[in-house]
Amino acid sequence: MAKIIIIGGGAAGMAAAVFLGGQKHQVHLFEKNEKLGKKLFITGKGRCNITNSCDEETFFRSVVSNPKFLYSAFYNYTNQDTIAFFKSLGLAVKEERGGRIFPVSDHSSDVIKALEQRMKALDVKIHLKSKVVKVLTELSDEGEGKVKGVLLENGAEITGDRVLVATGGCSYQATGSTGDGYTFARETNHRVTELRPALVPIETKEDYIKEMQGLALKNVRFTVKDGKKVLYDEFGELLFTHFGISGPLVLTASSQIGKKLEKKELRAFLDLKAALSEEQLDTRLLREFENGKNKQFKNVITGMFPAKLYPIILSLGGISPEKKVNEITKEERREFIRVVKHFPMTLTKLREFREAIITQGGVSVKEINPKNMESKKVKGLFFIGEVLDLDAVTGGFNLQIAWSTAKAAAEENFE
Repeated sequence: MAKIIIIGGGAAGMAAAVFLGGQKHQVHLFEKNEKLGKKLFITGKGRCNITNSCDEETFFRSVVSNPKFLYSAFYNYTNQDTIAFFKSLGLAVKEERGGRIFPVSDHSSDVIKALEQRMKALDVKIHLKSKVVKVLTELSDEGEGKVKGVLLENGAEITGDRVLVATGGCSYQATGSTGDGYTFARETNHRVTELRPALVPIETKEDYIKEMQGLALKNVRFTVKDGKKVLYDEFGELLFTHFGISGPLVLTASSQIGKKLEKKELRAFLDLKAALSEEQLDTRLLREFENGKNKQFKNVITGMFPAKLYPIILSLGGISPEKKVNEITKEERREFIRVVKHFPMTLTKLREFREAIITQGGVSVKEINPKNMESKKVKGLFFIGEVLDLDAVTGGFNLQIAWSTAKAAAEENFE
C-alpha cells in the first residue's frame, strides 16, 4: 500500500482520489479552499457538462493542444467509461444537443457530492483549508530526482510515496485556480509553456458592436481571417456584449485564434442569414420590396432583423434609409446583401483569465509520460488535468481530459 498525496480537490484531483482509494492505497487530498470542487460547481453554467458522447475521432478533433499526447489516456479511459463511472456512483445522466452529457438534475453540486461520498466511503483523507506551498523532492540513490512529499502553508511537512498535482490552471481565479501547479512544476525543473486564457470572450474595435450589447444571435456563421487565410469558420450562437462578443461560437474561436490575436488584430465576419444563399436572400429582399412598393427602405426591412441590429444594418448597408424601394438598384441590393452575409468587425484581444473557462498552455507534455502522467524528471511526481498543456473546445471535452488523465495516473503501479 502506497501513501499518495493529491494536491487539488477539483475534477481531476477528486477522480484520482476515487480511483486510487478503490485500490486500497492511503490517499490524502489537500485542498486550499473551504470545500471541494469550487470550479466544477460553476462549469456548464452550474449544470456541469461531465463529458461528451461523441466518437473517438470527434473527441480528438475537439482537443486543441497536444491531442496525440492523450491517445493512451483516452483509449484507456474513454467518454463511455466516464458515463459508466458516474452511473456507478448513483448519478443519473442525460444527453443533450451536440452529445453533451449532464446530470439529470442539472445541478453540478450532485456531481461533486457523488465524488465526495465515494471518497469518504473509500476512506480518502480530505484536508480542506490546507494549502500546499511546495513539492518536496530528493535525489534517489541513482542520483535522479524523486518526490518526497509536500510542504503546507502552516509549515507541516507531509511525506508520501507519490504526489499528484491536480491544481488546475489560471482561469476563474476566484475558485482557487491561481496557477500554483505551474509554480510546483517550475520549482521541480519542468517547463511550463506560454499561458493564455482560452474559451474566453473577445474584445472588438467597432462601437456599433457594443451598441448591440445583450443581443444574442442564433444560426449565424462566424468567420475569422488573417488576411485571406481563414483561421476559424463555424455555425452557431453568438452574443454581443459591452466590450465585444461572447457566446459558444466566440469561446471556441478564442482557443483557435488566441495565439495569433496576441500578435495582431484580426478581421471577423458574421453571416447573419447563414441559412440563405446570396441569391435566396436577394429573392427574399425583392419579395419584401414587392410587398411595400412605395415605402422607404427603412420601413420595408424592419422584420428581417432584431431591433438592436436593425439600425446598425441600415447604417452599414449602403442604401439610404429614406430611399424608396422602387428606386433601389440591383448593385445597391448586392452591396446590402454583401454586408448581411459578411457583417464586419475587428477583433482586438482576448478577455482576461478571470473570464476564461480554461487555460491554454501548462506543464509541457514532452516532460510527462503519456501512459501514466508521471514526470520524466522526478520519479513519483504526476501532473493531471488542466495544469498540463492540454485544452479542448466546449462541450464536455475538457472535463474528459481531467477524468482520463486522472485514471492514467491512478493506474500506475503504486505498490
